[in-house]
Amino acid sequence: MIERLLPEWVRAVDTTSDASEDTLWPAERAVLERAVPKRRIEFATARFCARAALAELGVPPAAILPGPRGAPGWPPGIVGSMTHCAGYRGAAVASQEFGASIGIDAEPHGPLPDGVLAAIARPEEHRWLAELAASCPQVHWDRLLFSMKESVYKAWFPLTGSWLDFDEASITVDPAAGTFTAVLQVPGPMLNGRELTCFSGRFSTYDGLVLTAIAVPAGAG
Repeated sequence: MIERLLPEWVRAVDTTSDASEDTLWPAERAVLERAVPKRRIEFATARFCARAALAELGVPPAAILPGPRGAPGWPPGIVGSMTHCAGYRGAAVASQEFGASIGIDAEPHGPLPDGVLAAIARPEEHRWLAELAASCPQVHWDRLLFSMKESVYKAWFPLTGSWLDFDEASITVDPAAGTFTAVLQVPGPMLNGRELTCFSGRFSTYDGLVLTAIAVPAGAG
């Protein structure tokens, strides 16, 4: 599903069923020592997908351990992202020869819980959300906005190693094209000697899910 939102230089694997905890590597088991069963299964299945995607790049299987702020620790020369929600797990990876960063996110296709939208949306986003809710009410645009901002953060963090608040990126959407743009409201990372000022991504709704993805090419900047 998620691969349809990503360029050809990215390899993605996703699933709607869970892998066994037996697929975890010993080092991965160690970081889950106190985790509840739900967390263990999500962790195991996302990494099962990640190793399958890495295999498509010819990368040998290895433990994928959480690093700073929980970001996956990818093998050398690899960029990637993982996501999981109820009924879905996925991972996307690429060689650094082609990609600078990837961010993917999946969410259940339903309204956000009360109070969340007020915490994540900028004033200009509230305006287009209202317009799209009126013209295309079958889509939960508030949930899509949340997912887009999650993908933005996942693409941002490997490039900066720093936090990005929800209000530090302003998102606009092209519903017909299934694309979105996130303009950074803070100084962006430097890539190839130029400041990255925005992220471009794609989105879709599918089988009770919203999916968003950003792939930053190695030549961006």
